[in-house]
Amino acid sequence: MGFFDRIANLWRGFTSLWLGSLEEGNPEAVYEAAINERIKKHKELKKAVSNIVYLRNKLTEDLHEAERELKEVSAQIPVAVEEDEDDVALVLIAKRDELVNHIASVSEELSAVERQAEEAKAGLLQFKAEIQKLQREKEKKLSEKVNAEARIEIQESLSGLSLDADVKALENVRQSIDKLKAEADIGAELEGDGLDAKLAKIKSKARDAAAQAQLDEMKRQLAARKTASEGAAASVKKTM
Repeated sequence: MGFFDRIANLWRGFTSLWLGSLEEGNPEAVYEAAINERIKKHKELKKAVSNIVYLRNKLTEDLHEAERELKEVSAQIPVAVEEDEDDVALVLIAKRDELVNHIASVSEELSAVERQAEEAKAGLLQFKAEIQKLQREKEKKLSEKVNAEARIEIQESLSGLSLDADVKALENVRQSIDKLKAEADIGAELEGDGLDAKLAKIKSKARDAAAQAQLDEMKRQLAARKTASEGAAASVKKTM
């Protein structure tokens, strides 16, 4: 089973535990407990990953040291042969073969540990991302909870509120305003039918009649002067 598979199983175990002990009355506490548990597990996994990385680094150092030593031994063997130091040459050859086998073994182990380290680091990053996702989900869900509670409270308030009193009060206000308007209208109508209004109307008509009489008189005088002028002109014409 790979690291990702173990992480997935671990995550499913957490989810099952969380859902099984879900308390609807205090969702924030449930989220906090789930997040804290994941943070704690993340620290444990981080420590385990650090051990894998440490082993990888140690194997890398061991491989480099063995390769350096092999290079030295390989250079010493021809010298021992030239010096006819057969016993030394045999020891060096045996050591060389031992180093070659050791390097092959360490290289194989290092490759496996490197793959495991990379997979573990990726899994650790994924686990951290899941924690951050859960934290964002917590904020979102708690906000949705507050909004839903507010809507429910409003709905309950509206369902238990009788609007009859408000409607009746509004109707009374409307009637009161309409009565005031009617009172103002009847006042204006009474003023129009009163004695003062009639006198004002008669005075206006009298002024209009006097003005009309003056205009008629002015037109009559103008016509008389015009007639007299035309008659005088005709007399002068006959005399000539």
